[in-house]
Amino acid sequence: MKQWVFSSVLTAGVALGSGPLMSQTVHAETLRAVTDPSFVPFEMLDRESGKMVGFDMDILAEVADRAGFDYKLNTMDFNGIIPAIQTGNADIALAGITITDAREKIVDFSDPYYDSGLRLLVRSDEQDIHTIEDLEGKKVGSKIGSTSADFLNQKLGDKADITPYPGSADMYMALMSGSVDAVFYDAPNVGYFSQTKGQGRTQVVGPLYEGQQYGIALVNGSPWRDKVNDALAAMKADGTYDKIYTKWFGKAPE
Repeated sequence: MKQWVFSSVLTAGVALGSGPLMSQTVHAETLRAVTDPSFVPFEMLDRESGKMVGFDMDILAEVADRAGFDYKLNTMDFNGIIPAIQTGNADIALAGITITDAREKIVDFSDPYYDSGLRLLVRSDEQDIHTIEDLEGKKVGSKIGSTSADFLNQKLGDKADITPYPGSADMYMALMSGSVDAVFYDAPNVGYFSQTKGQGRTQVVGPLYEGQQYGIALVNGSPWRDKVNDALAAMKADGTYDKIYTKWFGKAPE
């Protein structure tokens, strides 16, 4: 799995046509888009087609069509995405990126498009871990560069053995093999894994930590920010956002 999780995928945005209500409109400008392919179901590689699919990919396709730009998509490790936008090596990014004060100082964000938080995942036979406090003296995995890793370090410091992994697939494999006692990461990704590949072998425990919101990251001062926000607002107003949300999560947010 590691080979495809971190391979680069370069495709034309309109070729990813999994988003609802997409058109084949030809636009004048092509933006360099980046994502992290290991954050299912937001972005992942479809092995049969070789293309990126997921909630974020459908959102990106629809926003691009409405805002009036094409895009070429590249994948990279999550911890490289904000630096790529900051340095101007990429123009736009969707990867379940939490809007934070620190990140807003170096990149522009769209209006929030997804509400999230952080959750604990443990093996199905685990009986001692229910909250963050129970991780003291334990081995816990999270993702490099994520807000979940920052949260763990702030709350536990050296009271737990915290291991940052480059991809979510790696930390889930570590959990199921017994290399770590728990995984702490974004709630939708943790829940999706527990219901799919981790079904019967893992369980989500404890409360939702740190209410978070995801945003589309753009270069500081990007002329596309307002158009992206207008596209998101229109998608929510006409029901397109709910259709995409239901496709990937089963039920539209209330």
